[in-house]
Amino acid sequence: MDVKLRPAQPEDELLLYAFYASTRAEEMQLLDWSLEQKEAFVHMQFDAQRQHYGIAFPEAEHRIILVDGNPAGRILIAYQEEEIRVVDLVLIQPFRGSGIGTGLLRDVLEDARRADKPVRLHSLKYERARQWYERLGFEKISDQGLYDFLEWRPEKAAKPAEKPYN
Repeated sequence: MDVKLRPAQPEDELLLYAFYASTRAEEMQLLDWSLEQKEAFVHMQFDAQRQHYGIAFPEAEHRIILVDGNPAGRILIAYQEEEIRVVDLVLIQPFRGSGIGTGLLRDVLEDARRADKPVRLHSLKYERARQWYERLGFEKISDQGLYDFLEWRPEKAAKPAEKPYN
């Protein structure tokens, strides 16, 4: 697999919405709402997330993940003075579970190791990705209701293995 990143552009709006909607698909299947209600809700949540990220992390690098030239997801990383924040990482099916996310996150961890900075992120308490974060060396540092705040520290981590792709 050839994995590349490119900057997100304003014309990527529909693509970014599709990535976001893919993260809510299972949840939407559980609701007894019309298709229109579900779509309106997901759009509202997407707009709220985008607005929040823009305010909270205006300097974040927003990248589209391409696999063999095809859009596969997005990654939003804020390289800050005191930390590197993984703001968001989304892969759509069929790219989930393929090692792509692990490779990308290991790249971020290697950046953090070189900069001697922690990597931090929020995780829903019961999301599937939580175990993945823990396998990569993230630990809970605070409880924030539905979310936990996780941290990876270079001094606690073993040197990461090679990327599973390329």
